[in-house]
Amino acid sequence: ILGGAEAGAGVVAVANAGNRQRLPFWLVKKIGPQELLRVLRKDFRKRRLTTVCEEARCPNIGECWARRTATFMVLGEVCTRHCGFCSVRAGTPPAVDPAEPEHVAEMVAELGLRHVVITMVARDDLADGGGAHVARVIAAIRARNTGTAIEVLTSDFGGREEPLREVIAARPDLFNHNIETVERLTPQVRHRATYRGSLELLRRVRRIDPQRVTKSGLMLGLGETRDEVRRTLEELCAAGCELLTIGQYLQPTGKNLPVAEYLPPEVFEEWRVVAEGLGFRKVASGPFVRSSYHAEELAAGR
Repeated sequence: ILGGAEAGAGVVAVANAGNRQRLPFWLVKKIGPQELLRVLRKDFRKRRLTTVCEEARCPNIGECWARRTATFMVLGEVCTRHCGFCSVRAGTPPAVDPAEPEHVAEMVAELGLRHVVITMVARDDLADGGGAHVARVIAAIRARNTGTAIEVLTSDFGGREEPLREVIAARPDLFNHNIETVERLTPQVRHRATYRGSLELLRRVRRIDPQRVTKSGLMLGLGETRDEVRRTLEELCAAGCELLTIGQYLQPTGKNLPVAEYLPPEVFEEWRVVAEGLGFRKVASGPFVRSSYHAEELAAGR
């Protein structure tokens, strides 16, 4: 986000921080009240918590934080994967913080969240990919916040089923795993994760717990064709995915993949209609839509 944390209130955020060329008018939005962002950042730092809002340079940070909503990123802020679209730092992560589950639960209670999203960095260095830790985070939130709905957005755990079972056993209200892009582009967009592996993970969730609501997300603007997008939607639906987010890929830094195309809002609306016609229960689709954008409303079917 251009302007950064010290910019004045109401500063305009250019969504595509990795590319400073002139953007379509629909990809410019205001960051929001800077004093509130500073206060919340201080609270997160005090508890050594990380938000994907900051790490992924999300253009919706001002809007969401003003509504007292945030997506917590657990297991540290260093990812073991080097995905072409992602700005989260990659490398060798530090040891897992055993106090993190309690700190997340405390912050959820302090913010009074009715719906919380817990995402994670990929931890291929851990035997279980971090599944047990994610389950502990869910349990800690439940213990302090009995009325809070919990959504998890996980990695693929390297294809292992046991970590997946452990997370599902903690009974999150909603299980999210992003397919990110179409099959042809997956090798250049994602690192280690595969298109077919993501579809299989979503199927496994439904096989393990048929009542668990599943969700996925897709980025557009990376060079995919319309036929490829439709095929992806059909395959996600066939895998039992019920909720879907579709958003514009925005290059977060100059080191990330370039944007191939900026799609206007009406194209996203067309895809929403198509996806819901295929059988998705609810679809959020728009240039600024992200995996956890207005997650509470999407989960409630609003």
